[in-house]
Amino acid sequence: MDTGEFEVSRRTAALYILPFLALGVADVLLLLFWGLDPLWGFMILPPILAISILGWLAIRGGFARDRVEDEPASGTRPADERDPGY
Repeated sequence: MDTGEFEVSRRTAALYILPFLALGVADVLLLLFWGLDPLWGFMILPPILAISILGWLAIRGGFARDRVEDEPASGTRPADERDPGY
């Protein structure tokens, strides 16, 4: 039964987010190898992880999808009934 809802598997969502997470972790490692205080790494890593989790949830939950072909919201008129405005 197809409900018409957008759904992406967990694995696919993880594969979409993995490059961004890898860049963030590489940035933290680069800062640590440059000799910055390790506290900076611990301060930078949580936002990187939080944004990665939010991105995974957005992709997995369908928030980040192509909405061009969606039906218009209820209460709106079709394009042919709209006032041309000229």
